[in-house]
Amino acid sequence: MTANEWSLDASDGELLVKTGVAGRAAKMGHRLTIAMTEWQATVRWSGGEPVEAELTVEVGSLQVRKGEGGVKGLSAPEKALARSNALNSLDAQHFPQIRFHTDDIDKSDDGYLLTGTLEIHGVSNEHAVNLRVDDLGETWRLSCEADVVQSDFDIKPYSMLMGSMKVVDSVTVSFTAERAKEG
Repeated sequence: MTANEWSLDASDGELLVKTGVAGRAAKMGHRLTIAMTEWQATVRWSGGEPVEAELTVEVGSLQVRKGEGGVKGLSAPEKALARSNALNSLDAQHFPQIRFHTDDIDKSDDGYLLTGTLEIHGVSNEHAVNLRVDDLGETWRLSCEADVVQSDFDIKPYSMLMGSMKVVDSVTVSFTAERAKEG
């Protein structure tokens, strides 16, 4: 069997980041759900198995979808401010992309373990992701959830009120996409 390649993007699924809030004034803050609306994933296959995968995310595509908790609901101006704060924390002007690359892919009970290099904010670290693969009949559903510690990538989580309210250092990244089965 010859090498095959899948390409996926935001039209095939979604990439979300969920934040938490900590500190003495945490009850005032919102736990955010952030969508990364521009991304591209490529999976290379050989012999019916994935052998390499790459994901590139455009940091500037970050959109605040919703906020849970807080004293009151998250307004449109507050969403815009949260987006601006997140882009500043990520230094999106200097580091416009987030990348994950692996050629270390091992089959697991419900999918694959991807071990590779995650690059955020100009810092690269080894990262592992358990990718679940579900057979939906005419399509495959790919999904995963992974925690990413911002300080591991020299990112200082946003804080205010002299640190009394701050974004938790560990954020949860989730990915879901569907891919039609070939012929």
